[in-house]
Amino acid sequence: MMLLRTTDPFRDFDRLTQQIFGTTNRPAVMPMDAWREGDRFVIEFDLPGVARESIDLDVERNVLTVRAERVARNGDWEALASERPKGVFSRQLVLGDNLDLDKIEAAYADGVLRLVVPVAEKAKPRKIEVSTGSTQPERTAIEA
Repeated sequence: MMLLRTTDPFRDFDRLTQQIFGTTNRPAVMPMDAWREGDRFVIEFDLPGVARESIDLDVERNVLTVRAERVARNGDWEALASERPKGVFSRQLVLGDNLDLDKIEAAYADGVLRLVVPVAEKAKPRKIEVSTGSTQPERTAIEA
């Protein structure tokens, strides 16, 4: 297979705009999937080629910020094709009050960052026991 290098300025401009703004096939931000599994939410980010050490997760109030960096290659070489974005990526998610942000778990394997966010105990459905007896509150000796 032979890669040919073209000097078409419109193609280069198109490539530049795709890298900056992204396309529907290849967005400029980190792609994400999210779903609920019982009492927890799972969020996965695609970060191929990113070192685990460059991933930074922050939670402030209800905002989760994910930052990662894909480092550009250094050295004496000539690029034949460069379609994968490089540099720092960042994404913010506003998480609801019904999640326990103190118990977020994060794992990174095979280029996928997986976050598991449990539902807060206060947000889980619960049963309220109905007791039998008087509908009037009991009077104390001082009130009588």
